[in-house]
Amino acid sequence: METTLSAAASEMAEACADCSTEFMIGARFCHTCGLRRPAMMTVRADAARMAGIWVRNVKSALSQPAAIAASWRKVSLPGWVRYLHFHEIKRWVGLPTAALIAFMIGLGCVAGAIGVSLVYRASNLAEFQAIQMWRIEWLLAATASFVAGILLKKTSDSDKEE
Repeated sequence: METTLSAAASEMAEACADCSTEFMIGARFCHTCGLRRPAMMTVRADAARMAGIWVRNVKSALSQPAAIAASWRKVSLPGWVRYLHFHEIKRWVGLPTAALIAFMIGLGCVAGAIGVSLVYRASNLAEFQAIQMWRIEWLLAATASFVAGILLKKTSDSDKEE
């Protein structure tokens, strides 16, 4: 009896399509909304077909890297996009790679602290305190990232002479 039940349950959907409630073991109907439990046979067939398409596309992409590179070279971008290139920013700011990454993470954390202020509004004291804690956490992360960037910055030769 148990082997029949587990075999039947493995061929059925795991969650209700209507209310997203997980079906009880061996149930033919959703215990929350009453929708009939569908079979998963079409899902398995679709998944197998999608996996086959994925494998074919990946194999064709890996077999022709020069064609892919040539197609990317045909894409025209505006002139200002070259300033977004990481090495161009690195040269412009004058920081080594690790320090620049730490600086960018710090800027992202400052943006997160500002975003908390813009997204959330407090309606009582508990919410205000929670929002302040989120801001503090973002700003602490920014501070740690900026300190890491300072520590990772290499001293230049002119600084060593003085």
